[in-house]
Amino acid sequence: MIVVVIIGILASIAMPKWQTTRGKAHTASLKSDLRNLAVAEEAYHYENQVYSNDTIALNFSTSPAVALTFVSATGSGWSATTTHVNAAPVTCGIYFGSAAPPIAATTTEGQVACE
Repeated sequence: MIVVVIIGILASIAMPKWQTTRGKAHTASLKSDLRNLAVAEEAYHYENQVYSNDTIALNFSTSPAVALTFVSATGSGWSATTTHVNAAPVTCGIYFGSAAPPIAATTTEGQVACE
């Protein structure tokens, strides 16, 4: 009986730290997907002289459970955000060129930021 109580206490201590670590991992996947999207967009722009909001044309796919939203994509710039169900309420964004920043935290062109 004492062993069960001790295991319960240890589990209650470890669980919040484990959930925080999982949240950080999901946020890292959001940032990584946006960086990979930036590479795909620049490669597409090099070939077509325009940016795209079509992930198939970009030959791009996100990590599992990551939702990608293109805010804009024109010939002169693009912006996008990513979210993850298990990283809520975190949203990450990036923009290039003349596109408006997709979230308030993105203040530097080409730099991924989260809020």
